[in-house]
Amino acid sequence: MFSVYISKNFPPIGSRLLQEAGIQVEQWPHDRPMTQDELIRAVQNHQGLFCAGTDLINDFFLKSCSHLKIIAQFAVGYDNIDVATARDLGIVITNTPDAMSDATADIAFALMLAVSRKLFYLHKSIGRGDWTYFRPQAHLGMELKGKTLGIFGLGTIGLEMAKRCHAAYHMPVLYTNRNPNPLAEATVGAHHVSFDELLTRSDVLSVHCALTPETAGLFNHAVFSKMKSTALFINTSRGGVHHEGDLLDALQKGTIWGAGLDVTNPEPMTADHPLLEMENVAVLPHIGSATIEARNRMAGMAARNIIAFVRGEPVPNPVIG
Repeated sequence: MFSVYISKNFPPIGSRLLQEAGIQVEQWPHDRPMTQDELIRAVQNHQGLFCAGTDLINDFFLKSCSHLKIIAQFAVGYDNIDVATARDLGIVITNTPDAMSDATADIAFALMLAVSRKLFYLHKSIGRGDWTYFRPQAHLGMELKGKTLGIFGLGTIGLEMAKRCHAAYHMPVLYTNRNPNPLAEATVGAHHVSFDELLTRSDVLSVHCALTPETAGLFNHAVFSKMKSTALFINTSRGGVHHEGDLLDALQKGTIWGAGLDVTNPEPMTADHPLLEMENVAVLPHIGSATIEARNRMAGMAARNIIAFVRGEPVPNPVIG
């Protein structure tokens, strides 16, 4: 019987689908994450692994678990997996694309709003006793209507963000991609521009790319210095895409106006990080996909990838690295 190890307390729809398909399931019983050594030991008697983007599936892990046949990732990103090594070992890697597109776009949109009106900082100010009297020039935010939205990485999530901004605030949309996106151009009138033009023209720059060697640390001091001093930087992709020290410096010096982050580098962010105390910053603990609906879709997709593999059918969502 084909056996799968599940590395976290994922929504039960995933394990239920596997068991209904006649697949044996064993699951990590604790709330804390597994260490890599624990995960290596746990999968030795299993042919499949159902894992999260926080599990380190590197060269060492894969060569220690070369008996695995399939690894189903509960995420759209897979920068935690050495895909090249997996391919060499004949291990199939799958992910869950599009399952969390709406949920993550909602978070990007919410962060844009929160930063533009300094909501997180002002909410905390009430608890500090700072809400005293009316001050006409204090804590002023900005309106978003008609501002230019720039999308770096206009895939499914980026397009959902663009739709929200275009519909709610009539925001013109610019984007930078390896290739043009005809659907986005037809849907929201998006214009494909160079990276430099995206930086210099965007009032809100929202990042939706994958973390790759090309994008790692891309948003650094040199890049922030090309943006408008009134610009908002929003990142809901991966924390490694921006250089956190350079972002802090850009905000402190007024190089850019504000930032909204659902991802940090490292994760979790330390509780005393200076970004958390800034008036023009909003930070969330990587909750882009954290809705009941999205997480259930992700668990179901991961399970169905494994089921298709076991049945000898085409895997719905293979990762091709």
